[in-house]
Amino acid sequence: MRISVDTEREFLESVFKVQGFNEQDGQLLADTLVDADLRGISSHGIQRLQWYSKMIEDHTLEPKNQPKILNETPTSLLIDADKSMGQIASAFAMRKLIEKAKAGGVALAVIRNSNHFGTAGYYSRMASKEGLIGISTTNTRPLVVPTNSLEAFLGSNALAFTFPADPHPFVFDGATATVSSGKIQVLAKKGEQIPGDWAVDENRNVLHDAKTVEDNLATIAFSDDRPGGGVLTLGGNKEVNSNYKGFGNSLIIELLTGILAQGSLSADTNKAPHDFSQFFMTINPALFGDLETLKANASAMFDRIRHLKHVPGTKIMIPGDREYQNYDDNLKAGINIDGETLAELQAISKQYNVPLPIDEANA
Repeated sequence: MRISVDTEREFLESVFKVQGFNEQDGQLLADTLVDADLRGISSHGIQRLQWYSKMIEDHTLEPKNQPKILNETPTSLLIDADKSMGQIASAFAMRKLIEKAKAGGVALAVIRNSNHFGTAGYYSRMASKEGLIGISTTNTRPLVVPTNSLEAFLGSNALAFTFPADPHPFVFDGATATVSSGKIQVLAKKGEQIPGDWAVDENRNVLHDAKTVEDNLATIAFSDDRPGGGVLTLGGNKEVNSNYKGFGNSLIIELLTGILAQGSLSADTNKAPHDFSQFFMTINPALFGDLETLKANASAMFDRIRHLKHVPGTKIMIPGDREYQNYDDNLKAGINIDGETLAELQAISKQYNVPLPIDEANA
């Protein structure tokens, strides 16, 4: 079924308020989830609410805590999220970096002691709205099996990169693994099969049953028991298909996040202190030329690519095209909610005594 954007936003803000977030933080958290759903990234939308609520209950995250700056220079920040929600520390960091990049051209931030931060692209787009290049990364729970490994060690380790352009910025936002765990979770909720070679069992045999994979990932990510298997790196199951390149990409994110932050590696985030780390960078393209000229050149390149000869019945899309189209469509049609997620929201509604008004006409 579909629910209106206003219904989702109002419900989320009300739940976050009851959970102890202040009004500004609750609005930010709600906006990141609504934004993900509007862009068709349902893996990072409202279906995450049950997980966030569980983290509050077990004190993995503390709603009232605020990020603290541990070290600051004109071009850098080291931030302690203090177990607050990752979105809160990340938006705080990006706002600071935007100011610094406008003043000095380049700025970087590392966040330690953080939590899940939603979609990486949310923060990079904050930079692009100000005419800046934005880079956002995070490590995650242990989900990903390195090349030739039989057990998970790395996170899905998202990377987002934005560049100003028209009619919308270039936005690459994706896991450095074959897929994020959230996409498998959504398929499992819908009772659907995994369409590609995304995950393997303890013998590195490819699995397609989403529920089986989701159960295994949950055991890997949320307990000390580390069964074999997990999500594949980019490049798939075989080294001959260059999966070591995906492995390398994931390691780069691990170095920029857990190592630079002196926090936990993805492999160890299933144990206390259950901390994630994030890395952000802003670059002012005006260091290298007129912004409008650079935007025009980038936009012209993208248009040339969109109009290349292509396979009949297909369409060449630049990263960001699909998400911006989804945003416009879902803003009108409402947010699509699967049955299991709806049941979770109804349980949360009852638990926190927050109404979940559903427009039955859209069911």
